Amino acid sequence: MTPERHERIKQMLDKRQPDLTVCMEGVHKNHNLAAVVRTCDAIGVSDVHAVWKSEQMRVSGGSAAGSQNWIDVHNYTTTEDAIVELKKQNMQVLVTNLSPTAVDFREVDYTKPTAIILGQEKFGASQTALDLADQDIIIPMVGMVQSLNVSVACSVVLYEAQRQRKLAGLYDKARLSEERRQRILFEGGHPIFAKACNRKGLPYPQIDEEGQIVASDDWWQKMQMTKETWQDIDD
Repeated sequence: MTPERHERIKQMLDKRQPDLTVCMEGVHKNHNLAAVVRTCDAIGVSDVHAVWKSEQMRVSGGSAAGSQNWIDVHNYTTTEDAIVELKKQNMQVLVTNLSPTAVDFREVDYTKPTAIILGQEKFGASQTALDLADQDIIIPMVGMVQSLNVSVACSVVLYEAQRQRKLAGLYDKARLSEERRQRILFEGGHPIFAKACNRKGLPYPQIDEEGQIVASDDWWQKMQMTKETWQDIDD
């Protein structure tokens, strides 16, 4: 891993917001899935939750442009399971929905731990999501249309959350655990070795301040490579 790449990954990790997330409920169009993940990465969201209607549906490629490699996706088969998990993390659960009880999305305090549910493209949020959410939110519109594309709505709300969090100083201090930082530094900076570890059942090594692997001789032997050979390749 080059020093430049290591520094860029560290800067990204320093801005991650582990208590801001979205939950895609039945979103199924690949370009929407990818665009939501890309926006989450840009905002500093570290985790995305998704309720899938089909086992074949998963986040992949498209306009995500590799963003999915830097975000943990948590999968569920029911909306209730997803919301229960989010509330266990003490998050306020918001759902985008046009209703008499909905408030302007800008009136919400996003400096609190927050999860935003994004409903399915055609039908919107389910009744279960509406029943279990703490608040419905709307994006005011003055044209003929009553709703935005799901990925566009996601961007609008998340950038308001980012604005509030920046003003509150939540982007000024690293907030991810050291264990998680180490995992991402290894997987993102040394992807070939990460795949080999998973294949061989080896634990991830530590990454030092320069982005180099710190591991025992036994680890290198099990990797079937010497540290010196790796350094020659890495250089």
